[in-house]
Amino acid sequence: MGEDGRAALLRALVADELAEPVDPRVAKVAAAIAAKYGAASQAVLFYGSCLREIQLDGLMLDFYLIVSSYQSAFGQGWLAFANRVLPPNVFPFEQDGLVAKYAVLSEADFIRLASSSTRNVSVWARFAQPSRLVWTASALARHAVISAVTEAAPALIGAARPMLADSVRIADLWSQAFALTYSAELRAERRTRAGSIFDADADRYRRFTPAVLAATGLDARIERGGMVRFADGVSPGDRRASARLWRQRRREGKLLTLARLAKATTTYAGGIDYLAWKINRHAGQVIALSPWQRRWPILGAISLLPRLLLRGAVR
Repeated sequence: MGEDGRAALLRALVADELAEPVDPRVAKVAAAIAAKYGAASQAVLFYGSCLREIQLDGLMLDFYLIVSSYQSAFGQGWLAFANRVLPPNVFPFEQDGLVAKYAVLSEADFIRLASSSTRNVSVWARFAQPSRLVWTASALARHAVISAVTEAAPALIGAARPMLADSVRIADLWSQAFALTYSAELRAERRTRAGSIFDADADRYRRFTPAVLAATGLDARIERGGMVRFADGVSPGDRRASARLWRQRRREGKLLTLARLAKATTTYAGGIDYLAWKINRHAGQVIALSPWQRRWPILGAISLLPRLLLRGAVR
């Protein structure tokens, strides 16, 4: 089977998953986010842990808004500049009692950041996981999103492969890959979070594995019992080179996380309160903010970091 055929198998799985229905309230929030940006809006994706939740009240829904360009979405000012230089911009949103946040990416940045053409893990690691395409402006926009999301899981597994054993269980293939990406960002989630991603939808990952391996171009067979055996081993030199690359991803990723956090204090109303909420929810830490930290959110967020690192609340 040629390269196009291998990609088509995965694309079909991705297209079916993106088209799965969502709670009508989620679709309504997505449409309202898109309406806010008018003709610039091309697609809205719903992702994250809330995909698995039935009771949405009290949760923070996660969306990506894909726009034609930052200038068309924001005009010529600071927001367009910030989104172009350090994507994405993130904004809070409320609709009919539901609370959400949405990240904004241009079509070009979404295609780039969801693929192996970037070292940064933040987009391809997220869209290697399940998501739903809940609003699109056109069939052309839908096609572009499906193509971009199809690149995400191969980017993840391709980047992780040199760090994996030549024989690995399907569960460990994904869990170890996600663990590598979690280490490349400042994260508030517990260390077990990477494994829980697979456990939350194990059948989905088992179903996707053959198509992802094929699309990645990896010669592997899946044996009875869920063991993946790679035909080609990884040389010690390639493994060392991959380890250096992942160290570079970790350095860059953590710095990018800090830079985005600082930027969010200028674009995200209540950004430091959201940071505290996320840490409290995912890391089991009690973070209380002082009035001065709310008044000076960039300095406040930076001042939290040493304490959070010492507690292990972020890594």
